[in-house]
Amino acid sequence: MTKKLLWIFFISMLPIVEIRGAMVYASANNVPLLWGMLIGILGNMLPVPFIFYLARKFLTWGKDQRYISKICVFFLERGAAAGRKLTEKAGYGLYVALFVFVAIPLPGTGAWTGTFAASLLDMDFKKSVIAVMGGVVVAGLLIYAASIGLISAWFAITT
Repeated sequence: MTKKLLWIFFISMLPIVEIRGAMVYASANNVPLLWGMLIGILGNMLPVPFIFYLARKFLTWGKDQRYISKICVFFLERGAAAGRKLTEKAGYGLYVALFVFVAIPLPGTGAWTGTFAASLLDMDFKKSVIAVMGGVVVAGLLIYAASIGLISAWFAITT
């Protein structure tokens, strides 16, 4: 059991795969939902502070580097412009949008991308982490439910 939980932890830390892949692994290996979710959330959230605080620093450093300056400047300028525009339109709803974005169980919409966007948009760290964690929990539950057949059963019953 310990080996399976370690795999869940490490799988959930991977970008793109994140908790989605970890929960599929958990259900395929008969790991109880509670343990799979707790370990998966810990693993998925571990990189979040590093991404949040280091993404902008890396881009700021990279804008003066020879080979990566164009892409770094692009992300910094687009992030600042988008941040201003989104904050004016959405206000507090920006964190709800971040939650929904992370909760969508598709590759590229997880904690890594959401945290990177929050960093670029200069969002509040604490509110961003809460939104990302909520999204991670919802995405994990959706994937687990799908992998054990609950979603298929629901559609079979309702149609």
